[in-house]
Amino acid sequence: MRRLLTGATAVALGVTGALVMANSGTATSDKEVRYVVAYAEGSSAATARAAVKAAGGEIVSENSAIGVATVTAGEDFAEAANASSALVGAAQDRIVGANTPDGASNARKQEVSKVETEFRGGKGTAPKTPKPKGGTEPLSGLQWDMKQIHAGDANKTERGKGVRVGILDTGVDGSHPDIAPNFDAGLSRNFTTDIPVDANGDPVDGPCEDEPDASCEDAADVDENGHGTHVASTIASPVNGVGITGVAPEADIVNLRAGQDSGYFFLQPSVDALTYAGRHGIDVVNMSYYVDPWLFNCTNHPADSAADQAEQVTIITAMQRALDYARGHGVTLIAAAGNQAIDYTKPQTDASSPDYASEPGEAAYVRDLLDPESCVSMPTEGNGVIAVSATGPSERKSYYSSYGNGFVDVAAPGGDAYDTADGTRDFAANILAAYPYDLAVAEGAIDPATGEVVVPWAVADCSSGECSYYQYLQGTSMASPHAAGVAALIVGEYGSRDRSGKTLSPTKVEKILLKSATDKACPVPADFTYVRHLPDGSTRTSTHTCEGGDAPNGFYGSGIVNAEAAVSR
Repeated sequence: MRRLLTGATAVALGVTGALVMANSGTATSDKEVRYVVAYAEGSSAATARAAVKAAGGEIVSENSAIGVATVTAGEDFAEAANASSALVGAAQDRIVGANTPDGASNARKQEVSKVETEFRGGKGTAPKTPKPKGGTEPLSGLQWDMKQIHAGDANKTERGKGVRVGILDTGVDGSHPDIAPNFDAGLSRNFTTDIPVDANGDPVDGPCEDEPDASCEDAADVDENGHGTHVASTIASPVNGVGITGVAPEADIVNLRAGQDSGYFFLQPSVDALTYAGRHGIDVVNMSYYVDPWLFNCTNHPADSAADQAEQVTIITAMQRALDYARGHGVTLIAAAGNQAIDYTKPQTDASSPDYASEPGEAAYVRDLLDPESCVSMPTEGNGVIAVSATGPSERKSYYSSYGNGFVDVAAPGGDAYDTADGTRDFAANILAAYPYDLAVAEGAIDPATGEVVVPWAVADCSSGECSYYQYLQGTSMASPHAAGVAALIVGEYGSRDRSGKTLSPTKVEKILLKSATDKACPVPADFTYVRHLPDGSTRTSTHTCEGGDAPNGFYGSGIVNAEAAVSR
């Protein structure tokens, strides 16, 4: 983790606890806009609420634990809020009641997330499934990732029973046969509302009437994206004679949905999910995302308007408060390092932000980030967060994985389709985990008439009499849940019992996780060149430089997580 230089800490509010609904005023413009507002440190809740009202805002919900509120107001609200000494600032959320989609594609978010599925193009053959050995699941032979982190050996003595893992993601398919036994429906929550379109009229989540339930309010056991289900499966798919095994196969899966169907993750759902985790005995949370719309939140970048600067400071402040709250209540925080294939400790160029139009005409622009310390990606670079880079089957750092000496804490299997002897694509070099049936049908992976898989990047297990489906994905989003699973095993092995099951301080979990990781030195030479021969016949090369030599270093941090070593101290 690269520590923040801002003073974003807990706010003194004189109130405690939960998400509450409130009314404090009325909007003053015909165009109603939604904002997320952070109260200034030291301000009382009453003073901050009065400042919101004076700026023309109406509080529709308030996270009183960390001094953050959702506000509806007119377009002139942000300027007034940013000028108030009682408020940190306002981050524009989305236009309320936006118009109908015009058919355009939301290319920016797709560009950011395409690494996870970019290997699917062209023809290919499905990986052959080795026959399972005694005591293993039907598809265990395809789980090279579990072998790399020695999960099977760890599970001989520890499986994570009594540990709650929160999945801050796009949702979890609680009905999937390889998730349902461990899914905690009672604790699971959805903190999002589907957004049909952005302020430019471009589709985001699509029309609510096209949803299976014809509603913008998805149930807490639904995942129409697939990302969160894959993550949850890697962490805690049970040993039940079906499909695969997760790292911690007896841990409880708690869906704390903070992501949209489209893959966007916004501020308010993220902070609400984190504070909920702290209040409800969640032991570990996995965060395989960054908070939109800014890949990097800068405190005072000269290319940003005053309003955008205030928005980014608000995001940093609110997220850090939520992270601090969760960690202070016993939650170990795990996050993906990112798929940008960049060194987070070096100057970079951000050309993807803002990636969501919260007002008409808004679009991404180029920012040269010359001072990495003044711009951070949240939650990964938040204080107290364990950042995880990705490895392929050979243990090389994956070609897409971001890195940086002092940024990466540990590495874990995330898949690398081109980590092969000749640099050509292999689907099986990625991570196999649960795939929601409805999504698989919608994406053309399954023939609904026969139930057969018709693409090489998906696999079915029908050995139990009921078919369950799995897909290959790659990304640091896939690496992070391996570390989260090992963290769950650590809590299970060394934690003490409490009302919710097991508990162990995040400081101790982090210490054991990093100390037990398998040392992995920088490659020699440290300038490592990736060569990828794509299915279209083209070749792509890139070179990444590993700093630090032996562990810790910029590619692997303290090393590759080792589940067996973590529970055998």
